[in-house]
Amino acid sequence: MKTFEERLSSSNSFFLIAGPCAIEGEEMAMQIAEHLVKVTDQLGIPFVFKGSFKKANRSRIDSFTGIGDEKALKILQKVGHEFGVPTVTDIHEIDDAKKAAEYVDVLQIPAFLVRQTDLVIAAAETGKYINLKKGQFMSPESMQHTVRKVTDSSNEKIWITDRGTMFGYHDMVVDFRGIPVMKSFAPTILDVTHSLQQPNQASGVTGGRPEMIETIARAGVAAGVDGLFMETHFDTAQAKSDGANMLPLELMEGLLTRLHKLYQTAASL
Repeated sequence: MKTFEERLSSSNSFFLIAGPCAIEGEEMAMQIAEHLVKVTDQLGIPFVFKGSFKKANRSRIDSFTGIGDEKALKILQKVGHEFGVPTVTDIHEIDDAKKAAEYVDVLQIPAFLVRQTDLVIAAAETGKYINLKKGQFMSPESMQHTVRKVTDSSNEKIWITDRGTMFGYHDMVVDFRGIPVMKSFAPTILDVTHSLQQPNQASGVTGGRPEMIETIARAGVAAGVDGLFMETHFDTAQAKSDGANMLPLELMEGLLTRLHKLYQTAASL
């Protein structure tokens, strides 16, 4: 079986990070992973399964935070073993880095925490791939400094993920001029679901514009991103976190098929 690095180097495609916002249980995680693996294998898209083992950044104190750290991490580990795919989860505290690294292949630094030097270093020192979410408050150029924190910690396995920039109180905008800038620092991914979030609503529940997912994804592929990040669920209305901006799982195959064709066309120009 090819390693993920070998699949990336031999693939005529972007790679995909996808899965639910949070691990809600084993059955749901396995169901989503099975569908995504089937679709990406058919299309030849290198795939990383994503799921948060806990949600630390919540709008309200009664929001869902997780099913228990070890339980969720073991589910992520099972997904990786059962389907032979790498897995990624986000971390929020220094101690999370070593703990999560025992179960997953990629550690993700959330956008709000990407300037937390001690957290970035702790993740880098595990030797895992590190996915750095660009802060909504940061310029593309400023991500070079976060990348350097990882490389200065003797880790060259770095991705950057753009999730939009917040220009207003309840919305974000993706500035596609930043894609080539960040690609000069590290392989760059576009988060096409979180960039459509509408946080800090009066209800305390994050909103979103999922009808724009394909528009943002198409523009990202045309702009030359190395990968796409999408959160998905088979029942977005019942998802315990970020359901308002997730892609329904049944729409994933059609969307990825169209995006894959677009990528191949753009690559031939």
